Amino acid sequence: LESLRLRLRSEGTPKERGVFWRRLMQSQAPDQVLARQEASADKIVEGLLSGENISAGEAFLVGAGPGDPDLLTFRALRLIQMSDVVFYDRLVSPAILSLLPDDCERHYVGKARSDHAVPQDQINQRLVDEALKGRRVLRLKGGDPFIFGRGGEEIQQLAEAGIPFQVVPGITAASGCSSYAGIPLTHRDHAQSVRFVTGHLKDGTCNLPWDELIHPQQTLVIYMGLVGLPEICNQLIAHGMPAETPIALIEKGTLPDQQVHTGTLASMPEYVAGRKIQAPTLTIVGSVVSLHSTLNWRSGQ
Repeated sequence: LESLRLRLRSEGTPKERGVFWRRLMQSQAPDQVLARQEASADKIVEGLLSGENISAGEAFLVGAGPGDPDLLTFRALRLIQMSDVVFYDRLVSPAILSLLPDDCERHYVGKARSDHAVPQDQINQRLVDEALKGRRVLRLKGGDPFIFGRGGEEIQQLAEAGIPFQVVPGITAASGCSSYAGIPLTHRDHAQSVRFVTGHLKDGTCNLPWDELIHPQQTLVIYMGLVGLPEICNQLIAHGMPAETPIALIEKGTLPDQQVHTGTLASMPEYVAGRKIQAPTLTIVGSVVSLHSTLNWRSGQ
């Protein structure tokens, strides 16, 4: 390394030298040196210096959590910092994007209701195309990629193309938002089970198995349910859930401007209609919501 520093001192820009050192330490060269295979290590170094792509491409499917960068896993952070190109979603916060290398190529492929920046099948193919170029491809998704994140669809195409990939779980919105709102998803006095459902289905409807959702001692967590919230409340009541059941709507959970809106199934539709509540939101239904007033550890939220 010392001989390389002397050799590179007068070559290229500081940014180019930074890229070289990062690629070197992520290559097989350090392992070859430790194994006393200096000739093999030197070959890798010379390939890097000549601009040769000496490594096969790989894809990282990484969960970025609900927004707060402090909730990233160590593994997620490490892979974020060694990526060549990233495809990121709308729910990945600017604070997390700031952790990417300066030379990392960035592509926004986020989705909002009825507004997809890039269709899902094109995202899947672009991951494959970039990995086939020998690049380290980061697919960065809010929350956990395997919980309503379409992560399974994306790695299916990578697997079919023979692209090596890793999957790193993230803290899903249900865990992150409920914790930051002081609402335990389970509690011996309130709920012994929890159920996750999505309020926005593939065909654009909100046709949930309502009868299955009506259970005592259960917490119901609804992802992407803001637009359909009045219908969700009405249907739960119509199928037997008490109208006075507590409900919480967590707006921008875990972020500095998080807001928690509480009420009942009966009152929440009118409450939402009179306010401009912004996505992302998470809805929690069940008696555990009543604990928010005493367990909320984020003052004023």
